[in-house]
Amino acid sequence: MSLRSTVDFLLYQWLDAEALNQRARFADHSRETFDAVLDTCERIAREKYAPFNRLVDTQEPHFDGERVILPQATHDAHKAYAESGMLSAAQDFEMGGMQLPYTIEAAANSFFACASVSIGSGMLTTGNANLLMVHGTPLQQEVFAKNEFSGRFSGTMCLSEPQAGSSLSDVLTRAVPDGDGFETDPLGARYRLKGNKMWISAGEHELTENIIHLVLAKIPGPDGKLIAGTRGISLFIVPKKLVDAAGALTGERNDVALAGLNHKLGWRGTTNTLLNFGEGKYPVLSTGGGLDGSGAGAVGYLVGQPGEGLRCMFHMMNEARIGVGIAATMLGMAGYYASLDYARNRPQGRPVGTGGKDASRPQVRIIEHADVKRMLLAQKSYCEGALALELYCARLVDEQHTGDAQAADKARLLLEVLTPIAKSWPSEWCLEANSLAIQIHGGYGYTRDFPVEQYWRDNRLNMIHEGTHGIQAMDLLGRKVLMENGRGLALLAERIGATIARANAVPELSAHADALTQALRQVQDATQAAWSTGTPGDALANAVPYMQAFGHTVLAWIWLEVALAALTMDATQSIASTAGRIRATSYFYRYELPKIGAWLNVVVSRDQTCAEMPEDAF
Repeated sequence: MSLRSTVDFLLYQWLDAEALNQRARFADHSRETFDAVLDTCERIAREKYAPFNRLVDTQEPHFDGERVILPQATHDAHKAYAESGMLSAAQDFEMGGMQLPYTIEAAANSFFACASVSIGSGMLTTGNANLLMVHGTPLQQEVFAKNEFSGRFSGTMCLSEPQAGSSLSDVLTRAVPDGDGFETDPLGARYRLKGNKMWISAGEHELTENIIHLVLAKIPGPDGKLIAGTRGISLFIVPKKLVDAAGALTGERNDVALAGLNHKLGWRGTTNTLLNFGEGKYPVLSTGGGLDGSGAGAVGYLVGQPGEGLRCMFHMMNEARIGVGIAATMLGMAGYYASLDYARNRPQGRPVGTGGKDASRPQVRIIEHADVKRMLLAQKSYCEGALALELYCARLVDEQHTGDAQAADKARLLLEVLTPIAKSWPSEWCLEANSLAIQIHGGYGYTRDFPVEQYWRDNRLNMIHEGTHGIQAMDLLGRKVLMENGRGLALLAERIGATIARANAVPELSAHADALTQALRQVQDATQAAWSTGTPGDALANAVPYMQAFGHTVLAWIWLEVALAALTMDATQSIASTAGRIRATSYFYRYELPKIGAWLNVVVSRDQTCAEMPEDAF
């Protein structure tokens, strides 16, 4: 079963994406235009990305003292991606966009992630520009966002600092008004920034004319001291090269300097940087004089209101978390397809119980061994299930933006609850799929002669960036399932209950419906038990096991939805593909869903084994 056939099934047989063109925003679209976008992206991914996945892994970005050098293949891929229109796919026609549903945009981008996530596409640039379309001024949208959508500029998000990774309340980057006329600049209130940012993907390169950094920094209070906590954080546009109010480059370099390239386990084709803002390497004298009147400090333009930077940035971060989930999913899928092909062609061993020790008998292909089938089924259930989850979340985004008021509010609530799962679940379990792909290849999988070791290395990042696993777990149990008096969790339970009711009427699925009923009840009971003392320390000590159980329950629900759609297939779906989806559903329910009991036991008992471990006992 090809990736395209899987995508088509999920979009059209399950999510009814074609019906979106009945909405005013998407009225110019049809199944034909959706398919044309998918065709284009699939072709570009096949021609410009996939053949160079190994090349960009071995030819890492390097700094020659003046520029960051990337392989020509990366430049060609970026150019093809920008010319496809995908950077502005969901934007208004007036902004040069296609007004494409996010559901289709997410599906189309999956081809690039599968072909070469290391080359990268436009996730950060699009997210950066989308943030400005919500929180920026009209001129900021015209000068910065529009040029990002066209591919002329690219974008980053600058949050972490060397001393403050995930703890954003501890950022130390400062921003002070740039002279007496700082509020009169047409591009926005103008500040000078000084500080350091770490782990900035695509922070320095020559792929575009300019790089637009979105930077979190603190404006000092009247006493000159930084305000403690997140309420002091503001958001700034800090371009690599200064521009005028028409978007033309002024010819002056902003005081943003590359301090170093990070050399990574995976994603080696993408630059990851340490950036120094306002260190004086590129002093800017043409504005208000800088922090000390000498031109020191990077020029930045305020986005939104002072002190609301984190609220603005979360617009980009939440979008990025679905993008990370898709990347993790597709790396898992790439490994699955590689190991499936290997298993179908690699002869080794003989059937158990039928003369297996008779060396005169011909060997069988390893796909005929039960344990290899187990590993392939596990990968299939993880990766295809994760893809279904990501596209379901993308469909919720469209519902939130174009549905009626009630439907939009429900989509918002479901997204709040599901976003931590959309990011974390594929990053854990599709990484496990990559590990299984290596195992199927045996010793060959541990060599660079086959691609599966790179897929694992590339995927290992996804449990870390855009909010680590532990942070996603605390967000889920500490905030999302409690917010609005538990409305989001109740709504998810209602949706799961509706699926259970439908599945109960299908003999092949009724046992799965019963298992899902029990799993949902266990999660609900564990949520109450975790918070029964009202003490966050008691509840959150086992937030990750809770998230693992919650995620497996959500994926069991998704697989039951997929199975129901498969059993009501039309003539476009083959019998084999339907059987594959039903078997993958059965695998998940029999091998995976039972794991939640062990995870939830420590949640229900509020076990403190980990929390109370004395440091010196390690």
